[in-house]
Amino acid sequence: MARNKHPEETVNRILDVALALFLEKGYDNTSIQDIIDGLGGLTKGAVYHHFKSKEDILSAALDRENAGLYAQLRQIRDDGRMNGAEKLQALFEASVMGPQMDLWANVAPDADPVRNARLLGMEYQALFEETVPFFVQPIVEQGVRDGSIRTDYPQEFSEVIVLVANLWVSPMFRASTAEQLRRRMDFYIDLVKALGLSLEENGLGEVLEDYRRRFHERFEAMAGKGGAEGALQGSN
Repeated sequence: MARNKHPEETVNRILDVALALFLEKGYDNTSIQDIIDGLGGLTKGAVYHHFKSKEDILSAALDRENAGLYAQLRQIRDDGRMNGAEKLQALFEASVMGPQMDLWANVAPDADPVRNARLLGMEYQALFEETVPFFVQPIVEQGVRDGSIRTDYPQEFSEVIVLVANLWVSPMFRASTAEQLRRRMDFYIDLVKALGLSLEENGLGEVLEDYRRRFHERFEAMAGKGGAEGALQGSN
């Protein structure tokens, strides 16, 4: 077999086709074979040479699309003009308002954590191996030093606020009505205040609600085409 002289081009081609299909059909309704068919001549072996699974393709596609967000998070973390609490607020706003929210809402993976266990596990792993140690914890530790964040447990503080925000407040893996989402957001703000951080909503609730609405609309559209069977309850 001839050696691929341009592996980066091949990877980007796979990601382009896969992401277009995920956005068009939804993640669950897109198969590896659909991606191969869309590549027009690239073999299944070539796809599996670069990616072990459909989940890996989605993860790589999201990483590529979020490259700008990661650069923004690094800029916030390293900004010498803000204290720790200000950085954490900016980090939260950038994350919620970043491009990944629109991508997740349109790709619409199954919100059932059992049916979508692999993606949920990937998200959980990324939080503890990337988001917390590289972005959140350094900011919290700075906040402890400058007095803007009060905690004796900066690592645990960082893990809790990120874990709750990403896997409980966000409707990505948990179906919710607009009222349920509002109550979760309100409680989350109270929670982080009780932990020693002053976090104001500043429109974040509206961003999450817009995400929730588009997420449910995507599921309803997929259900209307015969997919996403029994997708979500209480979506109105």
